[in-house]
Amino acid sequence: MLTSVDADLIRVLADPLRLQIVGLLAHETLCTTHLVEETGAKQTNLSNHLRVLREAGVVETEPCGRFTYYKLRPEVLESLAGRFTGLAATARDTAEHQRKRACP
Repeated sequence: MLTSVDADLIRVLADPLRLQIVGLLAHETLCTTHLVEETGAKQTNLSNHLRVLREAGVVETEPCGRFTYYKLRPEVLESLAGRFTGLAATARDTAEHQRKRACP
């Protein structure tokens, strides 16, 4: 069953720029400068989206000199994906059960 925490995470990931950031961070750890270059977003806008992702637990920071690098926390996405996998399995089982009971 999906929880309110899951719903909040889905809302966080529903934003196109945040989803793009997540996609980029799935491939490598990046700093804000690199993310600005990759997305074309303004630095302040990007920083706000990164804050939302950080507060939601989707990304974590790693300071390196004068830069802050962001990396994805895959376990957060895996947990959400697992909930959807569970829902799909339940729906499949329910459909199978109902098909067996259906009138010919």
